[in-house]
Order: sequence, then structure tokens, then C-alpha cells
Amino acid sequence: MPSLLGIDNGLTVTKAVIFDADGTQLSVARRRVPQSMPHARWVERDMSGLWQATADAIKEAIALSGRPAEDIKAVAATAHGDGLYLLDHDRQPLGPGILSLDSRAGDIVDRWSAGTVFTDALATTGQTPHVSAPSALLAWLKQNDPDRYSRIGHVLACKDWLRFCLSGTIGTDRTEASTSFTDFRTQAYAPEALRIFGLEDLFDALPPVAHSADIAGQVTADAAERTGLRQGTPVACGLHDVAASALGMGGHEDGVLAIVAGTYSINEVVSSQPRVDRRWFCRNAIDAGRWNNMSISPASTANYDWFLDTFCRLEQNRTDGGSIHELLAGEIDAALKKPSTILFHPYLFGSPYGDLASGSFVGLHGWHNRGDMLKAVLEGIAFNHRTHVEALRDGFAVSEIRLTGGGSRNPAFVQMFADVLNAPVTVTSTDETAALGAALCAGAAVGLFKTPQEGARQVGMTERTYQPVPASSAVFNERFSLYCSIAEQLKSHWPDIERLARPRGDA
Repeated sequence: MPSLLGIDNGLTVTKAVIFDADGTQLSVARRRVPQSMPHARWVERDMSGLWQATADAIKEAIALSGRPAEDIKAVAATAHGDGLYLLDHDRQPLGPGILSLDSRAGDIVDRWSAGTVFTDALATTGQTPHVSAPSALLAWLKQNDPDRYSRIGHVLACKDWLRFCLSGTIGTDRTEASTSFTDFRTQAYAPEALRIFGLEDLFDALPPVAHSADIAGQVTADAAERTGLRQGTPVACGLHDVAASALGMGGHEDGVLAIVAGTYSINEVVSSQPRVDRRWFCRNAIDAGRWNNMSISPASTANYDWFLDTFCRLEQNRTDGGSIHELLAGEIDAALKKPSTILFHPYLFGSPYGDLASGSFVGLHGWHNRGDMLKAVLEGIAFNHRTHVEALRDGFAVSEIRLTGGGSRNPAFVQMFADVLNAPVTVTSTDETAALGAALCAGAAVGLFKTPQEGARQVGMTERTYQPVPASSAVFNERFSLYCSIAEQLKSHWPDIERLARPRGDA
């Protein structure tokens, strides 16, 4: 049976996953990609190091699959969206890649929000800019690093950089192209979009756009030597990881609200008509004449990871081979069985309220334990998703909710989502949904599927649906109301809180 390679690069880990054409996962290999934070609010990575880590993961995945590289009929990548990966005119990396956790452009976005830029951007691009949007980061470079800005030859996203490393070709797909500079009506690049942000001179640096399942090139001799792939293997364009995750769990369909509980709180609905609202991004879906409406914030399971790294370091370093999640499950289950006053706002890295919001525990007492706090963290994550889900439910007809991401592997967490949303929530057997989404595009590129969506319908995915428990939903509804009320009251205090960290004498 032919196989397909899907590459999924997240914010900390790059993965290579090989699937049979029926969707069966044959192997997965992971490599951590170090982040650099040279200044407050800067989050970067070395572009060459990212490629080497990805190449190593591909080589290992091939070895683990037990199949020859010749069985892989096509490859495609997906990766974290937004951020910035620049090449100069000689097609060499122009500084480090900038991740979507970066917020150095906060002052620029604040200034834009106080003027006409937000209104103009919404009317043209179908979305308002945020701190890690290519528009904001490029504007920051133009203002603060004009030499680097003047040497920009190509503006790429993360997965486009990996595609370039594999095939030597420069370009992007429809889903990625719409992160800042497309007109939501035409779904194509618009000079007016760049003019809004003062970036008109970069129009020619934007990459050509193709369909996610178009063949972008073939694996080069150099890439074959580094990865173990066969030279000449077709490389498909790939897609933004938000769209890839939805596709890989069968959620890139009408009426399906797809939730990704990962580093970001991602919530999305595909529509056949554009609808613009400040509460979501109206971006391109995979196909022309389709839109992916995304309501997101960097406020999901990154909060859980932070808690583990900060308060459970000893358990994470255990040597008996057990999982930290299994170890903590009993504490969380015990906490779920009793009432608690603790509420947690999961705004450690961002929020639906903007860059100045910060995380908080409220209702914390001396008799609470770690399990109580962990339960509050998970609840806060689900509450933040509900904020976004309610916005999308206001705008679109939703008949089904699907969930993926690390949290979807925990039945108690999925049940919490069903209860918090007061709706059935379906999860699939596929762990690596984003990588599968990329692989489906690769399969469609070489004719194994008619379309990526048809491929998602064909592959074998077992599903489980969690039904809401009415009594639990009622409790969560009361707690969510208070959670929202407290956040609204904190809004006016967040700027004052941030000023506490400024050195004395700063205005």
C-alpha cells in the first residue's frame, strides 16, 4: 500500500508522521526545536536548526515505519500559522524565524487599534491584526530594524520555509496567504491590504499562491540526502495548521465547529459565504469560494504545560517511565468530584482581551491543593474555548462539534468540554490530526484522493462522542458567568498591573 508523509511543525516540536493511504499511522518521530527569547516579548527560533531537526525526524520516521522510502508517494507540511520566516534576495534566511507566540509588536497593534487601521483592515481583509500577524511583525521590523526590512526578498510562513527546504520552490497556499494581505471577497492578495499597514513596498515579496493539494515541486538531491526521502518525491503545497487540524479530524466541512485545544485556543467553522466580525478572522479555506472562520487566542493548553513546568518539575523528571499526566489524573479526578471556589483565567500568553491581559487564580484558599488548582486550569481553558465558540455560534449554523489537540486524549477533559459547551463533543482516534491533514493534501496531489476533504471521509477514523451531563452543565454555566464577569472587571486594571513591572522612572 502506498504511504504519505505529513510534517507538522508546532511551536516547540517538529513531527514527521507516515500514514498508509487508508489513514493508518505507521510511524511518528519528533524533535524539539529550541526557542530563543533574547528580549521580553520576543519568541524566535533558528531557521536552519528547524530544518535540520525536521530532516532528522523524517529520517527516523522512515526507519520506524519499516517501509522503504520509495513507498512514500508524496509529502506535505503544515506548521504554526502567522509569525514570520524571511528570506533575502539570495533566498537565504534573513534572521531567525519569529513564532506566533511573539508579541513585540504590541505597541504597534495598540496604536493601530486606536486609529483607523483596525476598521480598514476588517473591511478589506476580514480580520483585525494581532501581535503575531505578519502585518504587525513586518511593521515592527520596518520601524525598529530598517536594515533587515530593506533586505527582505521573500515573506514566508513556517510551513513554506519547510517546503522550500524540501523542494527549493517558493510559494504558499490559500489558507496561509490570508493571514494578513488578502481581500476577503476576492481571496487574493490586495495592494490595499498592504497599504493599510504601510507595507506597499513588500507586495512583490509575497509568495505565489496555489491550492494546498497542488504539487509545488519535488524533493531535491540535498533534501533527499538529509531526510532519507527518495529524490523526486512530489511535494504538495500544504496548509496552515489550523486548517490542517480541522481537515485531519473530519472538521473542514459545513456545519462542523472544529476545536483544537493546543498551545492556542483554536475554534473554527467553514462557510460558503464570508461573514466578517471582530470576534473572528474571516480567512480562506482550502478551496476557492470557501472561508475558514477562526476565533482564536494563545490561551489554551499552554497554560497546563506552564503549570506542569512550574509546579510539577520533580514529577516530570521521574525515572520509572510513567506519564506525568497519568500521575496527576487521580488528583484532577478527585478535584472534579467536589465543589471549588477557584477560578482561573488562562491568559498567561495572551487572551481574547488583547495583549495586556494576564492570568489569574481567584478564590484560592489555604486548604486547596494542587489537584484543585489543576482542575481550575483545565476549566479555565475550556471556558476560554467557550468564549470563542459562542462567538462562532452567533455567526454560523453549527450542527456538530469536534475536538482535537493534546487535551482530547483525556476523557475527563473531553467530558468537561461537553459539559462546559452544553453540547455533544466528538473526538477521533487520530492523534496527529494536523499531520494527517497535511498527508491528505499530499495524497490528493498525486491522485490517491479526489480532494483532501474526500480523503478525510475515506480514511478509517473511529469516533467517540461525549454527551453533556445536564447537572454538570448547569454548574459550569454558573461558574462561566462569574468567570466572564471577573474578567470584564479586570480589564481596566490590566494596564496598571503591567506598569508595575516597568523600571522606576519609566513613563
